[in-house]
Amino acid sequence: MTIEVETVDADRPRGELAIRTIAMPADTNANGDIFGGWLMSQMDSAGGMAAVQRCGGRVVTVAVNAMVFHRPVKVGDILCAYTEIVRVGRSSMHIRIEAWVRRFISDRHEKVTEGEFTYVAIDDAGRPRPVDPPAGT
Repeated sequence: MTIEVETVDADRPRGELAIRTIAMPADTNANGDIFGGWLMSQMDSAGGMAAVQRCGGRVVTVAVNAMVFHRPVKVGDILCAYTEIVRVGRSSMHIRIEAWVRRFISDRHEKVTEGEFTYVAIDDAGRPRPVDPPAGT
């Protein structure tokens, strides 16, 4: 059985799916939309997972370099965060994160937010450490 999915944006998500969760009433602001801070924390968690996987150890978020909120997220929307490593430095990783939703009781997908976050690999004492080379190199 094939399910056709209507996509509002011409683009498809870029990167790997890192998080999939549902927006709940407790995450809303006074207007009934999902808090931007909740959305940002989901994106940060997704980026952190990608950074940990890439460097093989602990990381910290050191910057949100860019963040654009395109559309509101509503209660019941399924949020999917996709990550793509843009650049790796000596100890840092710049990760592009796109947040897409599948609208509640619908097959309509929309990109709602995108941003670029910077993570730094750290050792057990919390000091920056070199990012390990990619697996297989």
